[in-house]
Amino acid sequence: MSSSEAELPAVAPQLRSLRRRAGLTLEAAARSAGLSPAHLSRLETGRRQPSLPMLLALARIYGTTVSELLGETVTDPDAIVRAADMEPTGAGGWTYWQAGAPGGGMQALRVRVPYGSQGDIVRVHPGEEWLYVLKGRLGLRLGDTAHVLAPGDSAHFDSLTPHRLAAEDQDGVELLFVHTLLQSPTAALCLGPITGELP
Repeated sequence: MSSSEAELPAVAPQLRSLRRRAGLTLEAAARSAGLSPAHLSRLETGRRQPSLPMLLALARIYGTTVSELLGETVTDPDAIVRAADMEPTGAGGWTYWQAGAPGGGMQALRVRVPYGSQGDIVRVHPGEEWLYVLKGRLGLRLGDTAHVLAPGDSAHFDSLTPHRLAAEDQDGVELLFVHTLLQSPTAALCLGPITGELP
């Protein structure tokens, strides 16, 4: 991914302004995201690059979308998203493409997860998630149960169930991913923390 890092949107300036817009201190936002204040500060100053799961968590905490966190502006949401208009974005080793119009009650992404990527963290938050495996095999841990999904398999689950995504094969995995968005900054009050990586 290093060759595309220079092309990635600048996340840092948006993180600080959206946190302030949500009325959250650095400490409160970090606690809600399961991060240390120092780690969140490094993200806001551009010294660390957030993973996609981290961006999803911060978007929920700030009552916004990943697109807005990345500074993408959409003048008039269109119901149709053309493949030629899907620009790849990288975060934490993952690559994703916006597959739906931002700003609605859910967000649709096409995601590529490389084997052994940094994004393999456990998440717990209100909402629902749906995913569909396009290529490769996906390791999906839901609570205490581990599943391996092959191309054509899908999962739909309550996001309050602790969950983790990981590529099972060296070639990585590609999937369609849809999640509900919490549009209110008060969502930070009911979000569970992101725990550390599973062994």
